[in-house]
Amino acid sequence: MSACVPTRPADPTRTDETSRTHPPHSPPPKPPRRFRVSGADLSASAAVFLIALPLSLGIALATGAPLQAGLVAAAVGGLVVGRLGGSPLQVSGPAAGLTVVTADLIHRYGWRTTCAITVIAGIAQLGLGCLRVARSALAVSPAVVHGMLAGIGVTIAVAQVHIVLGGTPQSAVLGNLRALPAQLTHVDLAALGLSLLTLAVLFAWPRIPGRAGRALRRVPTALVAVACATATAAFAGITVTKVDLPSWSSHALAGLPEGPVLGLVAAVLTVTLVCSVQSLLGAVAVDKLASSKPALRPAARRSDLDRELLGQGAANIVSGTLGGLPVAGVAVRSAANVNAGGESRNSTMLHGVWVVVAALLMVPALELIPLASLAALVMAVGIQMVSLHHIRTVTRHREVLVYAVTTLGVVVLGVLEGVALGIAVAVAVALHRLARTRITHTVDGADRTDGADRTGAAGAEGRGGTHHVRVRGQLTFLAVPRLSRVLHQVPQGANCVVELDGSFMDHAAFESLQDWQKSHVAQGGKVEVTGRAGTRIAEPASASHSCCRPWTPWRNHHCDRPQTETAAPPAGGGGYQLASGISAFQRDTAPHVRDELARLAREGQRPTQLFLTCADSRLVTSMITSSGPGDLFVVRNVGNLVPLPGAESGDDSVAAAIEYAVDVLKVQSITVCGHSGCGAMQALLNSPPEGGAQTPLKRWLRHGLPSLARMTAANQPWARLAGRAPADSVEQLCLTNVVQQLEHLRAHESVARRLQEGSLELHGMYFHVGEAQAYLLTERPDEVFDQVAPEGELRPA
Repeated sequence: MSACVPTRPADPTRTDETSRTHPPHSPPPKPPRRFRVSGADLSASAAVFLIALPLSLGIALATGAPLQAGLVAAAVGGLVVGRLGGSPLQVSGPAAGLTVVTADLIHRYGWRTTCAITVIAGIAQLGLGCLRVARSALAVSPAVVHGMLAGIGVTIAVAQVHIVLGGTPQSAVLGNLRALPAQLTHVDLAALGLSLLTLAVLFAWPRIPGRAGRALRRVPTALVAVACATATAAFAGITVTKVDLPSWSSHALAGLPEGPVLGLVAAVLTVTLVCSVQSLLGAVAVDKLASSKPALRPAARRSDLDRELLGQGAANIVSGTLGGLPVAGVAVRSAANVNAGGESRNSTMLHGVWVVVAALLMVPALELIPLASLAALVMAVGIQMVSLHHIRTVTRHREVLVYAVTTLGVVVLGVLEGVALGIAVAVAVALHRLARTRITHTVDGADRTDGADRTGAAGAEGRGGTHHVRVRGQLTFLAVPRLSRVLHQVPQGANCVVELDGSFMDHAAFESLQDWQKSHVAQGGKVEVTGRAGTRIAEPASASHSCCRPWTPWRNHHCDRPQTETAAPPAGGGGYQLASGISAFQRDTAPHVRDELARLAREGQRPTQLFLTCADSRLVTSMITSSGPGDLFVVRNVGNLVPLPGAESGDDSVAAAIEYAVDVLKVQSITVCGHSGCGAMQALLNSPPEGGAQTPLKRWLRHGLPSLARMTAANQPWARLAGRAPADSVEQLCLTNVVQQLEHLRAHESVARRLQEGSLELHGMYFHVGEAQAYLLTERPDEVFDQVAPEGELRPA
C-alpha cells in the first residue's frame, strides 16, 4: 500500500502565496543549498580516478580503438551516468565486458560506424528505460551472465598475450590461439619484462604485510603497477612501444552507420544487451555492498534500475557522439567507490571531472606508459573475470552445464551467440528439472521404484505396516500417470504416508492426489501427507477438521465449520480458543514462515516503518497493510495517541518506542492510523477527562485533548473523507486526532532531526472498519483523507 506524505493544515495567518509555496503539514522550507562536496566523496573520487585512468587506456588498447576513446567514455560515464543514473554509487565507464564486442565491431565496420552503433544502442536503452523493463533483465540466469563474463575474460586474456610478448593480436580468439606458437618464437624481451613487472606488482602489492602494507594498499594496485613499469622503462632507457595520444583536434567522432542492415541491427542488440545487463547486475551488486554501510543515507543504498537504464542510455549517446567507447557499469570501480567511503553521486561525478583534467593536462605523462604494461593489466583483468567463486556457485546449484556452454559459445561464436546458446540451455535444464520426478514406494524397508512391474503387488504386500510413497522433484501433470500407478499399489485400508519433497505441485497433480486420498480414507485407510523431512501438510479445506486459513470468514471468532462442531464449545472457551489457535498456527502457518522467521532471528529486525495505531481488536495491522514478519514496528495504545514530550506523566512507553524506531532501527517512515468507531474518541467527546476522579484511562486520554480543541477551533478546517464530510462528530474527532498526533510526532527531537535531514516521512491513515476501506491523508490544506483504490492508487477526492 503506497502512502502520501501527510500535510499540515493551512495557517489562517499566512497569505495565499505563502500557503502555496510552503505545503502544509510538511517540514519547514529549507534555504537553497549550495553545491557542497563532502570530504569522503572527494577522497573516494580520487581513488576511483586512479583506478579508472590506466584501465580506460588499457581497454581502449584491447579493443583497437583510439586511446582517447577510453578517456572519453570514462569521463562521460562519470559525469552523465553519475548525474542521471539511478545507482548513485555505481561508477560507469569503458568496461572489460564490452571489449570483445567493441573489438569485433571495429574490425567489421570501422571506428566511426562503431560510434554510431553506440549512439543507437543508447537510444535503445532509453526506450527500454521508458518502458520500465529494467527488472526483467535480472531474470537472466546468473550462470549465463557469469559464463558470458568468463568467455569475454578468456578472449581478452588470449588477445593480450600477443601484446605482452611484443606482437599484434588477431581479430578472433581461435586465430590468436593458432598464432600463439609462432609468437612465442619471436618474443620481444623488453615488452615481456615490463609486462612481467606489471603482473608481479599486481600480485604482490595487495599482499604486503604489516602496518606499512595497510597504508600502502590505499594506493590503487593498477596505478602502482603501471607507474612502476613506466618508471622502469623511463629510467632504464628501454625502447618499447608506448601510449600515443594524437591531438584532440584530430579525434574521430561518430559517423553515419555503414554496412548491412541486419548486421548493424545485430550489433546494436548486442551492445544494448551487454551494456544493460552488466549495468543492472552491477547496480544490484552495489546495493548489496552499500547495505553493509549503515552510515549511508537510504537514498544511496537502493538503486532505481529504470532510471539507471535511462542514465546508461544517455551516456552511450553522448559517448558515441563524442567518439568514445560504449559505457556500462564497472564492478571494480564501483566497489572501490563504496569501499573508499563514497557517500553520494558526487564522488562518481568528480571522478569524471578528474578524467577530463587528466585528458587535457596530463598527455605528456600518459605518453610515457608502455603499451605492454597496459596489456598486462588488461590481461590480468580478463583472467579475474573467470571467477572461481562463480564456478563453485554454479556447481553447487547444478548449473555448471549452462556456465560451460555459455563460456565456450562466447569464446568460439561471439557474445550474442554465446548468450543465446546459454539461455537456451538454461531453459532446457529448467524444463528437465520440472519434468524429472522420482516416485518410490517402500513397505517395511522394501524399496520398489515406480519403474518396476508391480502387477498384483497389492495382494503380495498385504495390509501390515505403513506404506511410504516418496515423491522427489516437482509434481506436475507429466508425473500424474506414474503417481497414480504407485498410489494404487497401496492396499485398501492400509496406513500410508505420502512425502512430497519438492517446491511445486500443479493443479492436475493436486487433484489426482486428493481424489486418491478421499477414496483411500473412505475404504478405511489412513493417509498423511507430509513435506520435506516429514513436515506435516495441512489437509484440503473440505476436510472435516478444516481449520482457519489467513483471512477466511469469521463467525464469532470461529471458522465457518459445521454447526455441530461449534454448537457446544468446551468449558473455558477463552483458553480453548487460545490453545486451538496456537495448534492451528503450528500445524498450518508455521511450516510456511519458519524459514523467514529463522532468517529474521539470525539477522535481527529491520523494519522500514513505525506503525502507530489503536489497540482496538478489529484492527489487524498485518492484514490492512499486507505486511509480514519484520516489515512493521507496531506500537498500539488506546486512541493511537502520541504524548507531547514532557507530558507523559510517568509513562514514557510511546516516546521510548519512537526513539528506538527512529534512532536504532532507522525506520524510513512513521504512520499514525486511526479508525472508525474508536471508543477512546467517543469517551473523549462525551466526557473530557477534566476534573473528577482521575482514573488511569482518563489520565491517558488527556493526551487527546489537543485533538478535541483542534476540532472545535473556529479557525481550523474540518477534515474530509474522500470528498465527503464526516458522518458524525465522533468520526470527525477520529480524523482530526490523526492530524494532531502527527503534529505531536514532529515535536519529538529524534523525529524532528530525521525530518530535517530528509530521511524520514510521516503518513496519516484512517481505516473504516465497516467499509473495510483504508484512507490516506493527502498534501491538501483542508486535511482530505483520500480513498485507496483496490488497485492501490489514490482516488481523487
